[in-house]
Amino acid sequence: MRTPKKSALRPTSRPADRRGDDEIWPRVTRELADDLAFDAPVRDRAGKPPFDEVARLREAGLPALLTPPGASGRGADWRAACAVIREISAADSSIGELLAHHYVLAWSARFLGGGEPPGIAPGTASAHAAFEDGTAREGRLLGGGLEPTGTSGERELSLTPIRGGHVLDGRRTFPSGVTVADRLVVGARCTETGNVLVALVDPADPAVFVEAGAERVGQRLAGAGTVTFDQVRVDARHILGSLPRDEHAVAPFTTLAPLALRLLLVHVGLGIAEGALAEARDVSRATRAAPAAAAARIGAPDQPLGQEDPYLLLAYGELATAAHAASAVVERATDALAHGLGAGRALGVEDRADIAVLVAAAEAVTSRAAVRITTRILELVDTTAPADAPGGGPGFDRFWRNARTLTAQSSPTHRLRDIGDHYLHGTRPGLRLLA
Repeated sequence: MRTPKKSALRPTSRPADRRGDDEIWPRVTRELADDLAFDAPVRDRAGKPPFDEVARLREAGLPALLTPPGASGRGADWRAACAVIREISAADSSIGELLAHHYVLAWSARFLGGGEPPGIAPGTASAHAAFEDGTAREGRLLGGGLEPTGTSGERELSLTPIRGGHVLDGRRTFPSGVTVADRLVVGARCTETGNVLVALVDPADPAVFVEAGAERVGQRLAGAGTVTFDQVRVDARHILGSLPRDEHAVAPFTTLAPLALRLLLVHVGLGIAEGALAEARDVSRATRAAPAAAAARIGAPDQPLGQEDPYLLLAYGELATAAHAASAVVERATDALAHGLGAGRALGVEDRADIAVLVAAAEAVTSRAAVRITTRILELVDTTAPADAPGGGPGFDRFWRNARTLTAQSSPTHRLRDIGDHYLHGTRPGLRLLA
């Protein structure tokens, strides 16, 4: 198997506002990405729950790194986390998606609490602080989702109040992480108030049943599955917060939660495009180098690599430009969301609307670029050659399948319509509580 080189399209600068792990996380991430890329096609074909992959993540310390920065000094800021997820996704986008969900869930208590980092004073640590500190200290991998219902018409999860807590009941399918998670963060409808409560649940509880998802077209190693909660008791201190039924009663900062997940998944998609393009480039170079080496052995005159095929150069020029354009839009949205996260309770409705438009633009541009790039490279490389043959391209179909699966639920047409409405009429995207 080939190990893709670091893409020249991926930014190499580190965020200036993150000091603690600046010299560590880029190196650790690159090493882990190389390790994942080495056997990615084999693992993709096997399609097993990602226990081995999660073990690699824990060994590298990424679950602990990808938690929000706090008083303990642990955790990564938004830009650093995006860079890590993008790098990992270029090698194995299923694991990138798993980490994306983990990071947003790690922020869930802060979203629900208004954005201020919880203070940790001796004897007065809040449930939010305990959740964040425990997640970072123990390197827990989080799975689940804040929506009480899935996308398949399932009955929504419910929480019934009892003395000292609630009882969680129901069944939900999740797209990532639940088959390998150390803790589940789930939203459920309170039967008393109608609000959505977000609960922290241990999947090892005997009343929690996790089933691995059926074989997927793409993103096969993201840990998707269905979880049944059979009268699970949830202690009051494990309720991380609530989302009111009335969207007008919620702070703009809280509604950044679905935008954060959407943008992290955009980074996953961009990582797919960049990883596919980089690996296809390596294959094309090897394909062109083989005849050149043969010609050199028989004394034929040297010829610049690729000069004989201007159409190949044109194709790579177009694809590289598409990746550059998507990267520029994504980076702008990333910076905007980073400022929004830093604003906390001070975030205004107009600022949130501007962020939502930039995230929608990043989704639309990257979705099209990822599908176009991963489709086009199947025409540029020999995907039928054996793995040990010069220019062999086994596993290239996984980039295309992963891009299609990741972008299937997000229509560029809908995003472009929202952007157009905002640009033409100044209409603000709705303050949605959930994705």
